[in-house]
Amino acid sequence: MTDIASTTGTPAPSRSLHTNEAAKARLRARYAAERRFKWMGAGALAVSGIFLVLLLSTIVMEALPALRANYLVLPLDLSPAKVDPADPAAANYDDIVQEALLAKFPGVESRQDRRLVRGLISTGSGVYLRRQVESGDVPLGGTVELGVPLDDFADLYMKGLLADTGSVAPLEASVTPSGTEGDIELAFDDDRLVRLARGHGATEAEGGVLRLTGGADSFLIGLNGGTVKLTEIAPAPNGGAAGRGVVLQPLQSAQTAAADAASLRIIDTPEASRKISDREIVWLDALKQQGAIESRFNTIFFFTGASREPELAGIWSAVVGSFLTMVVTLALSFPIGVAAAIYLEEFAPKNRWTNLIEVNINNLAAVPSIVFGLLGLAVFLNWFGLPRSAPLVGGMVLSLMTLPIIIIASRAALRAVPPSIRDAALGVGASKVQTVFHHVLPLAMPGIMTGTILGMAHALGETAPLLMIGMVAFIVDIPGGFTDPATILPVQIFMWADFPEPGFQQKTSAAILILLAFLIIMNAAAVILRKRFERRW
Repeated sequence: MTDIASTTGTPAPSRSLHTNEAAKARLRARYAAERRFKWMGAGALAVSGIFLVLLLSTIVMEALPALRANYLVLPLDLSPAKVDPADPAAANYDDIVQEALLAKFPGVESRQDRRLVRGLISTGSGVYLRRQVESGDVPLGGTVELGVPLDDFADLYMKGLLADTGSVAPLEASVTPSGTEGDIELAFDDDRLVRLARGHGATEAEGGVLRLTGGADSFLIGLNGGTVKLTEIAPAPNGGAAGRGVVLQPLQSAQTAAADAASLRIIDTPEASRKISDREIVWLDALKQQGAIESRFNTIFFFTGASREPELAGIWSAVVGSFLTMVVTLALSFPIGVAAAIYLEEFAPKNRWTNLIEVNINNLAAVPSIVFGLLGLAVFLNWFGLPRSAPLVGGMVLSLMTLPIIIIASRAALRAVPPSIRDAALGVGASKVQTVFHHVLPLAMPGIMTGTILGMAHALGETAPLLMIGMVAFIVDIPGGFTDPATILPVQIFMWADFPEPGFQQKTSAAILILLAFLIIMNAAAVILRKRFERRW
């Protein structure tokens, strides 16, 4: 008792390995590392979001101009003398459109200028008019006001995408006809034009004259209801600026007159370096001031087929081709893939042959897609003789590529069903087939549908295998069946991106948006189907 009592008292403080200063330092370092990791993860997510927003915003901003198109409204003569109501297909619609266009420019007489005027509208305007007449949208028997599509360069200029232009504050100016026919002389109240010309590449000539020719930028001056191209500028004796202009659009009055508000417009790109001339710019501006040019929703892009002319190119044939191809792909890959997954997971014996099959299926999921295109070219086209560039062949090739993905996803969904479901069904007397199809498969269906739709979305974005079987062909008509020539959206995007015309750049971005909309719809369908078929146990 004495020994026990002598040991009772206040215990001495102990220094544990988990409470000393070294342990606290390690704990602080661990917490700091966790905070750094969290901040690094959040930073990576933020950077990814920024790049995604940048990508989508770039595509959207590039695609917006393609959603609208500019049309020139012309009074078209569709009287019986031009179009026979009994045989409207025999009419020369190109001549009808060209006559109405040239009638708007009575002062244009030279062959070169008339060719420039004809180039303001699309070369397919006659075809566009014929389709409108054949569809019954345009009545025959008289003069009809109808908008025809502008040429792609004219359309891009009206959208502000072809010539960088700026403006200077209104100038006080006067105009005097010169001795040379077609020219006038301009006088301005200060030397701002001289300073501007020196800064825009004008060349020095004798007497201090600045010439805006060759590589110099274009100076266009709106004056008295017309537009003048300034070609020479010289300092005037009174401290102002004297210029010599070339009349591009007739003025309202040929007499000396003071301009209340002469507007100066500088086109930063030299005329020799752009696809639209100063004359075409002046004509388009005049037509716009007259209200003859209208900006409309671009129905041509959404409801027509492909074309070599950017203003007439549409995406509808590619949309229909994509739909038909996906129908064939789904009809082949879904039943075969699900059946193979059920057999391998529920009925196949576990031996080296089934192990070999499983390894090959996993390897096929990683095979480059162009290999499947070569297989389709060798088997479906060369051996079976199926038609080239058809949705039937494209769907068969894509189904080969999609099958491994569907099999793997379906097996994972079947494996996720608890074994107790199988045991309970077998315990109440169900056969193996009844157990699988009445109990296991319905519970695995959400995962199977999700994997199938994701595999279809992957197939929709493929281009390489379809290039091998000829679906890169130029298709104008809308495909009407599974064996008609067709193309799909990724291939159409690939073709448009390779065209040199600038009008196809906006078409390419707009087609990418449509493809992204397809993929979003398919992914949303996967989520909805998963929620619809989901069961809890």
